[in-house]
Amino acid sequence: MAGTDPLIRPVIGIIGGSGLYDIDGLEDKAWRRVETPWGEPSDALLFGRLGGVQCVFLPRHGRGHPKSPTHLNYRANIDALKRSGVTDVVSLSAVGSLKPELAPGHFVVVDQFIDRSFAREKSFFGDGIVAHVSMAHPVCGRLGEALFGAASSLSLPVTRGGSYLVMEGPQFSTKAESELYRSWGCSVIGMTNMPEAKLAREAELCYATVAMVTDFDCWYPDHDHVTVEAVVRVLLSNAEVARGLVRSVVPTIGRDRALCPCGCDRALDHAVITSPECRDKDLAARLDVVAGRVL
Repeated sequence: MAGTDPLIRPVIGIIGGSGLYDIDGLEDKAWRRVETPWGEPSDALLFGRLGGVQCVFLPRHGRGHPKSPTHLNYRANIDALKRSGVTDVVSLSAVGSLKPELAPGHFVVVDQFIDRSFAREKSFFGDGIVAHVSMAHPVCGRLGEALFGAASSLSLPVTRGGSYLVMEGPQFSTKAESELYRSWGCSVIGMTNMPEAKLAREAELCYATVAMVTDFDCWYPDHDHVTVEAVVRVLLSNAEVARGLVRSVVPTIGRDRALCPCGCDRALDHAVITSPECRDKDLAARLDVVAGRVL
């Protein structure tokens, strides 16, 4: 079937820190406000071209970081990206490490999440239109492989695979919590990639995360000696490396392609349970971009 479909010209969405878009070679730059039926995204979106590939950058917390993880409008962020034509999303996220081999400065192309957030809107669907998408494999394997390949080609310290524990925050973990998550086999801990990944799947966007380690979580014996200055130093260094990673991977994932072999772009094929005659018209209207293909 895929062989008979027209090729897709990808538009790459990049979600990350405020300065991530300061990439050498980014052309035709323009900031634009994008309205969504779910409210305001974190910020205006930066449209541009990198190596001839259309890209859309979204500062996850807004420029200057005014928004906390709990209060991000994840639905508006994902809707705005899809509304802007995005097909593939690369998410970059600062995290703490839960494993001794994942030291500050290490990059993890995660393939699993454990969602421990509890105060966020986690679905575009609900009463009036019910849908259940599969999250067994929450990351697009095609994008994950491309990111790992790009990081390896740059000789970055990178690990392919690992579980990202998403906590609510804004406080960091207690030591008991940190040890619990380590006993679960988690690799890194952060506050932002859920429900982002769930909503990207509902919106039929290919999605992958690069988790950038800034520090060891509080389980680590020398954690009490870590200074804010040291963490900020790693954070700034990671941001510079992340810009290089984006610059390296975009030409690869931006090539014309067929449907995603992982099925991310067809996640809603069998997900909507509510029969057509029972669907809420107002909710259907809000879902025009996210789920219009199947509604």
